[in-house]
Amino acid sequence: MTSFFPATRDLAGWLAYIEALHPASIEMGLERVELVRQRLGLHPQFPIVIVAGTNGKGSTCAMLESIYQAAGYKVGCYTSPHFVRYNERVRIGGIEAEDAVLVEAFEAIEQARHETALTYFEFGTLAAVWSMVKANVDVAILEVGLGGRLDAVNVFSPVCSIVTSVDLDHMDFLGNDRECIGREKAGVFRSGIPAICGDVRPPLSLQAHAAEIGADLLLIGREFRFQPQATGWLYRSPTHEYLLPLPALAGEFQLNNAACVVNAVDALREILPATPEHMRQGLQSVALNGRFQLCRQQPQVILDVAHNPHAAWALASNLAQHPVAGRTLAVFSMLADKDIPGVVRAVAPHIDAWHIAKVAHGRGAGAAQLRECVLAQAASSPVSIHADVSTAYRQACNDAGENDRIIVFGSFFTVADIMRELAISGSAEIAAH
Repeated sequence: MTSFFPATRDLAGWLAYIEALHPASIEMGLERVELVRQRLGLHPQFPIVIVAGTNGKGSTCAMLESIYQAAGYKVGCYTSPHFVRYNERVRIGGIEAEDAVLVEAFEAIEQARHETALTYFEFGTLAAVWSMVKANVDVAILEVGLGGRLDAVNVFSPVCSIVTSVDLDHMDFLGNDRECIGREKAGVFRSGIPAICGDVRPPLSLQAHAAEIGADLLLIGREFRFQPQATGWLYRSPTHEYLLPLPALAGEFQLNNAACVVNAVDALREILPATPEHMRQGLQSVALNGRFQLCRQQPQVILDVAHNPHAAWALASNLAQHPVAGRTLAVFSMLADKDIPGVVRAVAPHIDAWHIAKVAHGRGAGAAQLRECVLAQAASSPVSIHADVSTAYRQACNDAGENDRIIVFGSFFTVADIMRELAISGSAEIAAH
């Protein structure tokens, strides 16, 4: 066995090491991570829920985590990407994993991997589950990073799988239409276990794969549904009906995610009992940064990671449902390989002025490209170009009156820059104020 430890063995040293370990940031396939999992003897005995989907994965994981915590379970939750600290990706008992826990996990994986070159995400996925095993959690919630079928998370055997939505994103890896993408996401389904889909137009490929492998497919609008009420929302399935409070996360679209979560909790009630009261508590206390997150008043400052058209339409809906007396100023930056025109098209009717900059990432779109996309959709809106996202935000603050609002959106990197600017923790424990 050959093992090469990083020059410094603190968390920063390990992260720099694993980022450089594999020549590609993304390499689809399960062979490498499965081989190392076997060498580690990593066979979790606790129930695992896998969450995939184009949008809504983070919200679904957070709501499920919150409900099971309300029920008294020790919950492990693995999500990505992070905003400010890598530790945000791994929560145990609702608390971010400490540096020492992650370092110990990275060391164990490095010793076991031999010559196998893992990607950053593969290394991190194994470390997350290794940490949860060590912490003896009662249940783990694992968010898929990309797709589903060939994602590192999929080497673990779930007791329930959720696909929140299927839309166009990451098409270089997943395919050019919803049918191709749906098939990839359906790869997290398993024979004989609940396979929940929250997309109101589930691709035929997803349904066909579930039937082919004998998964227990549960579709929103068919096996379960929701109905908004004056005092909350009503969840219905053939066996249960609950009147529940609106989730603490803003947006009507969150009811799709919440319905999937309640359906999962119901499906798993024999192995993870939870009551309607636990559901109520969990939905009311859930917190998740970067999803229409209000973090300042007068003027309002809202952070949203919307980075594809599907998410941008949800953002546009939220902006329309929460009007302000004054103007809406955008601080906007995206990655070049995303559908920038599609995102701008969705949000442009709700924006009065744009402050744009290249995000601090190698894949960031240039300011000229961003400006061209904005002007194509909103030719009459003022557009200002800035050296970086933080400068764009500061200028927007200077321009905004107390009745205005600033919406920061376009990517996780865009939101993370402003979180650092505002000294906001990336942890969901610190809710918007």
